[in-house]
Amino acid sequence: MRKLVHYVATTLDGFIAGPDGADPTGPGGFWPIEQDYIAHLAAEYPETLPVQARQALSVTAEGTRFDTVLEGRRSYEIGLAAGIPDAYPHLRHLVFSRTLTESPDPAVELVADDPVATVRKLKEADGKDIWLLGGAELAGSLYGEIDTLILKVAPVTIGDGIPLFSRKAAFEPRLWTLTNHTVLGSGAVFLTYERTGDRPPAE
Repeated sequence: MRKLVHYVATTLDGFIAGPDGADPTGPGGFWPIEQDYIAHLAAEYPETLPVQARQALSVTAEGTRFDTVLEGRRSYEIGLAAGIPDAYPHLRHLVFSRTLTESPDPAVELVADDPVATVRKLKEADGKDIWLLGGAELAGSLYGEIDTLILKVAPVTIGDGIPLFSRKAAFEPRLWTLTNHTVLGSGAVFLTYERTGDRPPAE
């Protein structure tokens, strides 16, 4: 069965964006983008690079991890505001929204249905794993469905911002096993965790 993988960048203090929700890697962003970080993304996660980055880096590899990307409306609209209606034309691209009524790009699928039910159907279908891009609201809604966490941890703290999961996530402690890690010379760390179960209740 396919897995839902939350592959996401986070600060040391657990934030995926600043309080305004803007792209931390965009103009004026706080994210440290070093050459070894870009090279690692291109080599290990080429399908997660947006189309403009793939073109700039001459990346054509399909990748071996994902063939589907899931995105919430707010996250999607960051790219849309930059004039990019589909940042991932090489993947099946689903955007969850109850307010968008018409897709800005014919290849982008708008989904108004329950994210949990949608993900469970996707897991049963054939294909590679499913990439949960974000943002925090969608990740919070799908908290219980996440099978794998791949955290791109930057050597930066910001003090306040949008957390890894929104407050929509229920208080349900999970246990995770570290299965892979990569430490880059610039200080960024890639951590892969597989879900191993729920935390047993305290006696």
